[in-house]
Amino acid sequence: MTDNTENEKVVVAHREIAAPADRIFALIADPAQQPRWDGNDNLAEAPAGQRVRGAGEVFTMRITQGGTRENRVVEFEEGRRIAWLPSEPGQQPPGHLWRWELEPLGEALTRVTHTYDWTGLTDEKRLVRARGTTAEKLMVSLERLAAVAES
Repeated sequence: MTDNTENEKVVVAHREIAAPADRIFALIADPAQQPRWDGNDNLAEAPAGQRVRGAGEVFTMRITQGGTRENRVVEFEEGRRIAWLPSEPGQQPPGHLWRWELEPLGEALTRVTHTYDWTGLTDEKRLVRARGTTAEKLMVSLERLAAVAES
């Protein structure tokens, strides 16, 4: 299921995944695992050993277009919620946020909500790509995440 807010700057997709929340969260909170299920085909690789454990942490990711992104974790609840603000190394985040929320529905079933929020985006160069990040694109990440978590 996908939703877009009225102003289209908060894009949301939901999916139930037949796996425990802790297994799914481990795939999201470990940046080295993210390229396995990234539906935007934007993430190339991340150094191992960056498993996120709390808000305030920063993890790095090499992107497919070249370059590196620093991701500042701004929301964190183990097994339930994680959100980060990406930026170029050493720069302030331009104002877009990626969030994952997990709601256990049973021991082996989890509702996963993926949100892209660009209400605070100030970098004009990024607006075209932000507008192109649709709920359908978020759903591709959810589908790929499900395939990995359910295997």
